[in-house]
Amino acid sequence: QLQLVESGGGLVQAGGSLRLTCVASRSIFDIKALGWYRQAPGKQREFVAAITSGGTTTYADSVKGRFTISGDNAKNTVYLQMNSLQPEDTAVYYCNKVGVGLVPHNYWGQGSQVTVSS
Repeated sequence: QLQLVESGGGLVQAGGSLRLTCVASRSIFDIKALGWYRQAPGKQREFVAAITSGGTTTYADSVKGRFTISGDNAKNTVYLQMNSLQPEDTAVYYCNKVGVGLVPHNYWGQGSQVTVSS
């Protein structure tokens, strides 16, 4: 059974940076596509970014140019580098296997809280 563990969140001022880490329990190459989703207070969960085993990336319009998703097959790990953070980026961030239409599979972990102060 695939398990995903997120870490790296925290409190940062607007304009700052954080890097989130997602460690998978098995090869991310075999998973084919992993991504990040987030849920802000009072809002529904939304797609943030995804990466395929071949390195192709996709981003939500709201984070393009600011966030970068990457993977390390040797470490079974996916990262989300978040730069120029804004208060509206405040949310719990989750990684998950990404399916057709960027719909997440049901391998939810605890998530990692990102709080951006103004």
